[in-house]
Amino acid sequence: MKDLSAKPANSGKFLDRYRTADGAERASVTLTRPDTLWFNTGTLCNIACAHCYIESSPTNDALVYLTADEVADYLDQIKERGWPVREIGFTGGEPFMNPDMPDMARLALQRGYEVLILTNAMQPMMRPRMREALTALQRDFGDRLTLRISLDHFDPARHDDERGDGSFDRSLAGMTWLRDAGIRMTVAARRMWEDSDAATRAGFAAFFTRHGFAIDAEDPAQTVIFPEMDLGTEVPEITTACWGILDISPETVMCASSRMVVKRRGAETPSVVACTLLPYEPEFDLGATLAEAEGKVHLNHPHCAKFCVLGGASCSG
Repeated sequence: MKDLSAKPANSGKFLDRYRTADGAERASVTLTRPDTLWFNTGTLCNIACAHCYIESSPTNDALVYLTADEVADYLDQIKERGWPVREIGFTGGEPFMNPDMPDMARLALQRGYEVLILTNAMQPMMRPRMREALTALQRDFGDRLTLRISLDHFDPARHDDERGDGSFDRSLAGMTWLRDAGIRMTVAARRMWEDSDAATRAGFAAFFTRHGFAIDAEDPAQTVIFPEMDLGTEVPEITTACWGILDISPETVMCASSRMVVKRRGAETPSVVACTLLPYEPEFDLGATLAEAEGKVHLNHPHCAKFCVLGGASCSG
C-alpha cells in the first residue's frame, strides 16, 4: 500500500529561483553561444504518448500553431541581434500537423540555416502535400534538412507500449519513404527500459542495417537516447558549487546555446522560453523578443538537474 504520509519527490525543493532548499546559491546559466533557435509549432499531435513531456495529443492546443510570418520575424531578430545561430529546429506536438510547416522550413533554409524537424513520421508527414513539400526541400537544399524520427525503441512492442498499437509500423513506413526520397534522417529514442546504452545502440544498429537506413547508431548526434523525465524521481538541486564538484561547465548546458519560441493559446504574440523541456513554466518565459531572452536562466526545475546537468552524476560532496 502506498504510504500517503510520505513526502512527494523533491518536496521543498525548486521553490526559490535564486536559492536552493538549504539556502545555497542556485546555479544559473548565461546564453553564451546561441547556436540553435527552436520553434514549437503547436502541441497538437496525431497520437497521445504515455509519457509525453508536454502532454501533446489530438486535443491539446495549449500551444497553438505558429505561422510562417511569426517565424520570419524571429529569423529577422536573429540577424538583428547578431546571434551566431547555425540551426533552426522545429518540434511539437507533431510539426507536420501545422499547415505552415513546409513554408517555415523553407524560410529558414533560404536564409542559410540548417533545419531539424522532429517528427513521428506518421500520417501527418505522409499526406501528399507534405511529401511533395519535403521532396522539394530536399531537392533545393539537400542535407541541410534533417528529420529526427521519434522511435522510442527498436522493439516494436516496446515502442507501441509508449505510442499505441501499430505506431511502430506506421513510423517505419514513413522512414522507408524518407529513405527512398533521399531525405536525411536521425532518430530519437528513450531510456525507459533496463537496456544499457550499449545494448540500445546495438539494437538500433541492427535495425538500421536491416532496413537500409543511413543512420549511425553509435553517433549520439544521429541516434539520440533521451533519459526519462520523471518528476516523481528525487533529484538534487544544482548549486553554483556543483560546477566544480561535477567538473562541468555551464556553457555545456542546453540553455547556454538555445532558446525556443512558443505561442500560447489566447496570446497575441509568441514568447521565447529558456528550454524546449519547459514550455509551460512561467518562470522560464523570458519575454516576447530575442533581446529579452538573452538573460540568465536559473536552474530551478528538476529537469534542469536530471536532464541537463547530471546525467546520472551527483553533486554531493
